[in-house]
Amino acid sequence: MFDTANHLPAAAGVGFKPQHYTDILDNPGAVAWLEIHAENYMGDGGRPLAMLRFLAERFPISVHGVGLSIGGEDALDTDHLARLKHLCDWLNPASFSEHLAWSTHGAEFLNDLLPLPYTAATLTRICDHIDQVQNLLGRQMLLENPSSYLRFAASTYEEPDFLAEIAKRTGCELLLDVNNVFVSATNLGYDPRAYIDAYPTDLVGEIHLGGHDEDADDAGAPLLIDSHGRKVADPVWALLEYVLQQTDPKPLLIEWDNDVPDWPILSAEAARADAALKVPA
Repeated sequence: MFDTANHLPAAAGVGFKPQHYTDILDNPGAVAWLEIHAENYMGDGGRPLAMLRFLAERFPISVHGVGLSIGGEDALDTDHLARLKHLCDWLNPASFSEHLAWSTHGAEFLNDLLPLPYTAATLTRICDHIDQVQNLLGRQMLLENPSSYLRFAASTYEEPDFLAEIAKRTGCELLLDVNNVFVSATNLGYDPRAYIDAYPTDLVGEIHLGGHDEDADDAGAPLLIDSHGRKVADPVWALLEYVLQQTDPKPLLIEWDNDVPDWPILSAEAARADAALKVPA
């Protein structure tokens, strides 16, 4: 059996970047919790772990994995899992999450989070992998919806239904990335609000917001890239407002992983997220 408690506060958090270490300690502003990427802290020591230990005494920490390849066809990497367990055992994070994606093929690791066809076979494989992770870690995980750039003809489930079935079978919670919904809806041509209407918001344990880049495909149609390299776009803030009309306030993360700004800019985004959580439904 695994721990199902979510210990993150229903408040704004940010992804921790070492250049913000002093600013976070001196002037956290609205930031109530921090997220780290698991793979950056799987070593045996050094300054990164020392900083993390110090921060963990002051803030709840969320561990967000990007390398498990939950949707991969092969078995999960046992060495990677062992390092992840070691990190979670000593850090005891407030939550752990991963992506509905794959990034491995045989012995090759692809530095990307790649999409999956939503089929019965894929569903069974993902559920088996999630069961393995949760039982090994002894804690519930959250699964994040992807940003999509193509549609699989083989899919027999709509994404919200697929995620709901995974959560039902495994007992995991869901991490709703609102920017990913907006990016996918724009790229694939559907209504993001209709997606939210179909999404099992009662299973959401955490919400993410991030920035995206705008491009165009070969036919000139809009193409959005989930870059995490700029401020959250106004239509994504509006979609968040729609989400919060349908669910209680949740832990709300601002993701900014590329072209990382100075602390005042990131802190202002966190303050806007915190204010959105406090608007009466």
